[in-house]
Amino acid sequence: MAKTPPLPSLPVLRSFEAAARHQSFTMAAEELGLTQGAISRQVRELEELIGARLFARVGRSVQLTPAGRGFARDLGGDLARLRQSVSRAVAAGDGGSILSVAVLPTFGSRWLMPRLPDFCARHPDIQLSFSSRGEPFDLQEARCDVAIHFGRADWPGAQLTPLCPENLRAVAAPAFIERHGIRQPADLCQAPLLQLSSRPDAWAGFFAAQAQDATRAGAGMLFDQFSLMISAALQGLGAALLPVYLIEDELSQGSLCAVAAVGSPQEASYHIATPLGGTSREAASFVSWLRRQVPRRRAA
Repeated sequence: MAKTPPLPSLPVLRSFEAAARHQSFTMAAEELGLTQGAISRQVRELEELIGARLFARVGRSVQLTPAGRGFARDLGGDLARLRQSVSRAVAAGDGGSILSVAVLPTFGSRWLMPRLPDFCARHPDIQLSFSSRGEPFDLQEARCDVAIHFGRADWPGAQLTPLCPENLRAVAAPAFIERHGIRQPADLCQAPLLQLSSRPDAWAGFFAAQAQDATRAGAGMLFDQFSLMISAALQGLGAALLPVYLIEDELSQGSLCAVAAVGSPQEASYHIATPLGGTSREAASFVSWLRRQVPRRRAA
């Protein structure tokens, strides 16, 4: 039987992970409170243990080798899971529990966080751990209890519970509306339109629903996050097609105004994803609370 190779120590792994993340022994040393020489020695110890070079020197800097990149990628996830396991154990020792939740970044910051104090007040024994995720992933492998998913109900290996449909509005800042003489949806065809890279056909769909000419739809700045697009709209840089739930405060305060009274129809909607095979009491409580945050008229 082949002999199992010895495992590197946790300090050695932490030093390598920090050096790989920063692509710098100096910055890794500053982060961990060590000397640059200590980081270098621990990386060398790791290289000798696994029998492969992990860094290559390029002038006065270092770069990961192909072996180093692969090891760093795997190690980052392993250390994250280790930290999560330690947190769960600590919480269990204190009589509490850890609930791991993955959220879409803008959904989390603009919809979930303002409502979260209510959940914390109702469930003080549940400690929440958040991560940002934009695509489906293996919930069990990631040890994730609950995730928010936007799209069709097609997450393999997950139980999906409907949360709410996406209700879109074409909006713009009051000064932008005045400057471009926008009085009706058709006027948007001649105005700068802010775009989301993951939804290249959003404006075309909107104009089709409005029975309007969309020949100029698509002219405008491009963003990869709703949060940045909201900021651009607030600054009067263009009209934006945004989910109402993300801009409730801006609409009520008048800093953004709806140009069209009807949102663009969407096939996709928001779902709560949980692992197949059942959920914990804490996860069930969180899912139930999430659904109560959505008015019945918007529930799927």
